[in-house]
Amino acid sequence: MAEAEEWAGRLGIGNYHDRAKQLLSTENQKDRIRELLELSTIYGLRLFERTGLDNEGVGGEQQRVEMYEHVIRGVEGMRVLGHVQSFDYKYFNKAVAESKIHRKHPIYLQEFLDVKENAKGPIKVPITGPYTLVDWSFGGYYTGQRTGSSLKMQKQEAKREFLLDFVEQVIRPEIRDLVDAGASWIQIDEPAITTHPEPADMELFVEGWNETVRGFTCKFSDHTCYPSEIGYKVLAEYAPKLDKCSQLALEFANRDGTSLGVDAKHREGYRDLEYFIENGFEGEFGVGVVHVHDFSGQVPSDAGRATERNIIESPELVRDRLLHATKIVGDPGKIWANPDCGLRTRTWDVTYAKLESIVKGAELAREASQ
Repeated sequence: MAEAEEWAGRLGIGNYHDRAKQLLSTENQKDRIRELLELSTIYGLRLFERTGLDNEGVGGEQQRVEMYEHVIRGVEGMRVLGHVQSFDYKYFNKAVAESKIHRKHPIYLQEFLDVKENAKGPIKVPITGPYTLVDWSFGGYYTGQRTGSSLKMQKQEAKREFLLDFVEQVIRPEIRDLVDAGASWIQIDEPAITTHPEPADMELFVEGWNETVRGFTCKFSDHTCYPSEIGYKVLAEYAPKLDKCSQLALEFANRDGTSLGVDAKHREGYRDLEYFIENGFEGEFGVGVVHVHDFSGQVPSDAGRATERNIIESPELVRDRLLHATKIVGDPGKIWANPDCGLRTRTWDVTYAKLESIVKGAELAREASQ
């Protein structure tokens, strides 16, 4: 409560005490949770606003357990088995398909409505993509339906059927609800695809994407982070095949050096961006310019500072990363400044500092590009 009160002051949430009193006096558990989720969303939105971000997303996805389980809870036919590690010290509840899947209820709609009511700026709605949902689940029912072909072919056919059911029965209805409610930009998060850079899986990813966006007129972008060594090189070959994909949000800062400079030697972490240009992707790039996981190492004083398990990048380091990306892409209008991925492993203080550096670094990059 003390931390919530402190951040209410820092973020300008003027009715905090009234909201907190109402929350604590609400006896109905369902109503209490609903109030808590909406208030948490307001905190996330105001955090982003105070740092000066141009796009508020959905306020930091405050209403989601995490990107996988949040969806699975709304899917009929899936049974949660238990926690498995996803990265660092984060875990998710892995599930198995026990029957043909269907959506039980809207998954993202209430969150979007809360954001729409309380946001003061543009909104991008991130959703978990069908390929990742399938890849992180056990096929169960779908795998058991296969006979007659090789085991490898059976698995691939089962994965395809499972994927297309997620597209038609869960993801497309979600997008329809969001678009009907006023969403104009939807980001499809697909972190799993670069862990399987084989042609069969890449083609399956493209098919699932194209079926997902078919018929919709809103803006679509893809976010794929933390690739294997060849992950982005392979993704770049298939990115031009993604229908209606106007932006790729990619991770680079986690692999980059910490000294200033706009040449390739200093910006080794952004080398893979060239693959997307070489393969003809013509859309925008959401360029990751701040590290979102634990950090250990030396940081020159002009490039930021290391504190505990964090690096707080200086605006000048962000600037140089953006300018280097602009040199590769050739058009500064196609470059967006992003964190590498979600900042949920960082404290709010660290998150605030990193987002401020992104905003200030983008301003410096604009000035240098004029």
